[in-house]
Amino acid sequence: MQIIHLKRTKRLLNGHLWVFSNEIYENLKDYQPGSVAELHDMQDRFIGVGYINPKSLISIRLLTKNKESIDREFLRRRINNAISLRERFFKTEDAFRLIYSEGDYLPGLIVDKYKGCLVLQFLTMGMETLKDAIIELLDEMIKPEVIILRNDSSMRTIEGLTLHKEVVKGSLDPLPVINEDGLLFEIDPYEGQKTGFFLDQRENRTALCNFVKGGQGLDLFCYVGAWALRLASKDADVIGVDSSEKAIRQAQKNSEINGLHNRLRFIREDVFSFLKEEIKKGEKRYDFIVLDPPAFVKSSGKIKEALKGYRQLNAMCIKLLKPGGMLATSSCSYHLDREMFLDMLRSSGKDAERGLRLLGLRSQGPDHPVLLSMPETEYLKCAFLLLE
Repeated sequence: MQIIHLKRTKRLLNGHLWVFSNEIYENLKDYQPGSVAELHDMQDRFIGVGYINPKSLISIRLLTKNKESIDREFLRRRINNAISLRERFFKTEDAFRLIYSEGDYLPGLIVDKYKGCLVLQFLTMGMETLKDAIIELLDEMIKPEVIILRNDSSMRTIEGLTLHKEVVKGSLDPLPVINEDGLLFEIDPYEGQKTGFFLDQRENRTALCNFVKGGQGLDLFCYVGAWALRLASKDADVIGVDSSEKAIRQAQKNSEINGLHNRLRFIREDVFSFLKEEIKKGEKRYDFIVLDPPAFVKSSGKIKEALKGYRQLNAMCIKLLKPGGMLATSSCSYHLDREMFLDMLRSSGKDAERGLRLLGLRSQGPDHPVLLSMPETEYLKCAFLLLE
């Protein structure tokens, strides 16, 4: 196995899995993208084994700290460990993230399970080279009816990979219907956002139902209506807003499947425009608002611009809440850390001239495990705020 020497190793020795281009002694242009190498320090001491991509700023991703081959049996052990973890917490659930990239020590691989359907994302060149073996192992170990490749993430472009989608096993006719806490959701893992559903917010949706009992509220960036349906099942009347016509159609269908269409209304509109029009009416009219926007921060250089958007959105929501109302607001951008997120919320409250009390600050579910040594694996922040 080829050997690469690292100028700095402290972060890796503390448990991080990424090596950046300026930390490598050798010129990686001479190495095949996706190939595997042993990592050594400048005194030639072994650090671990990782895969290489000279085209990426993250030039090496660590797979193991042991001297071992990255072969089919290695992948089997890693996949089996991920399955075992989910079996501890998701014995009866239809849907969950089966493999979470670095969180399961398989950097660049995402696998979501929707009943008998697996949706796979190979996000890096290193994982792409292992694709065939991983698909075969998952088919053998899980025995799914359907396997979908959602290799359409922009991250693949950074890695020098093409974008494509593919059904590699089975058929999506009919689409999967999953059960989340007694509610049914039809999802589209081929055409839907991400892999078809936002699994990382499941526990947060459940927790919010402990605070909201009835009343009128909004679900902003509602997608297929996951938050809205959960709240409507607790006797609330909810308006869902999303700019995607396809998402709105799916949300309406999900409301009908569950017999909740009398409590739900879905509107196709830009959320910023919708909120501005609501504020013009001059009423604090809502008992609760769920604000779950897409990731505004795509890179560390865009944080200032993104914070402005988050602050404006949250301030508008706060203005529309009745005294004692609840705001459940999220950010899924890992570049925006918890302190920055809370500071943005303080500023939003100041802009809206309302007092805020924090009832809970939550993160992603246990099917998205966080490496404490790698802050980048914790991306989701979800705050429950009580308005004065």
